[in-house]
Amino acid sequence: MTDRSSAPRHSRWGLYAPFVIVLGLLAAWTVWWFILAHQVEGRLEQQAERLRRQGWDVRYADASVTGWPFRARVAARHVSLAAPSGHAVALPELVAEANAYQPTKWVLVAPDGLTLDRAGKGKVAVRGDAVRMSVSGLDHRWPDLALELVNPVFTAHPDSEPFPVARAARFEFYARPHVVGDQATTDDLDVMARLLDARGRPDGAVEGFAQQGQLTVEIEAVIGRASTLSGGDPAGVFAAWTRSGGTFRNVRGELKAGDSEATLSSDLLRADADGRLVGSVDFQARRPGPAIAGLAGSQAGPVDQAGAAGAAATTGAASAGSPDDLPLTLVFRDGRAWLGPFPIAPAPKLF
Repeated sequence: MTDRSSAPRHSRWGLYAPFVIVLGLLAAWTVWWFILAHQVEGRLEQQAERLRRQGWDVRYADASVTGWPFRARVAARHVSLAAPSGHAVALPELVAEANAYQPTKWVLVAPDGLTLDRAGKGKVAVRGDAVRMSVSGLDHRWPDLALELVNPVFTAHPDSEPFPVARAARFEFYARPHVVGDQATTDDLDVMARLLDARGRPDGAVEGFAQQGQLTVEIEAVIGRASTLSGGDPAGVFAAWTRSGGTFRNVRGELKAGDSEATLSSDLLRADADGRLVGSVDFQARRPGPAIAGLAGSQAGPVDQAGAAGAAATTGAASAGSPDDLPLTLVFRDGRAWLGPFPIAPAPKLF
């Protein structure tokens, strides 16, 4: 007979080893996730305190971090962020998410929209199919930023100044470090904004300019001296930037207002001591007369209707005799926007 007691015993470690390894990895990952969640909570409050020391009013309630095992999800209610200039944003709820293995890229969502306070002009509610922003490269000096509003609707609160746009198909804004060759510059930002298929408020400047149609604007530029953009200045984010010599360079864009179209370009724009834009923008315009005539006929208070009517008559006559694009130059000086000899509106105010 064979002595079974003397037969070699096979180790069962080979059966258990994969499970032990998986459990060990899961335990290590769980520890890392809780460390990450703790860091996120700490940095959230540290950033809020830093802004408060700079004069901001930062408030939020019921902040929590969830999302184990693969995400870090921060949710907070009754979020408000007010700059010393009086500009503010309030959100009923704010949700921010990042992959736990890539915590330098976050996506922020406002599921119930937001409310903007325009510092003296009143509040406007922003609602839409999506209100979201992404921030990536938080370990770099300048992170990449993308803001997107899908089918936004803008509603001014009672006793607030009307908002020029009633609704749009899309609004997008992007910012990233300016790159020369394959190297990012130290103090310049590339920015781009797109407003697609927008409709103005009734009897407003946008509705008149678009001839009761839709307005689409796409514009990009390089912001110089970007490090001086500071929301801590009571005068606004562009005040310190202007004093330090900040400029918009290489401005390029396209616009379509109803049946009128144009491309635009400017090598340099800046702001004066009062925050009004200074410089000139060159246009290659097709059928500009109806757009300017619509602007002149709008009931918008800031529009110089007499000046806009004169500009409309001049450009209309000029474009009628030419099938090609009509060159126009819009000049910002002395706090006004001039088309030839005609002042048509106040120059845009940055702060």
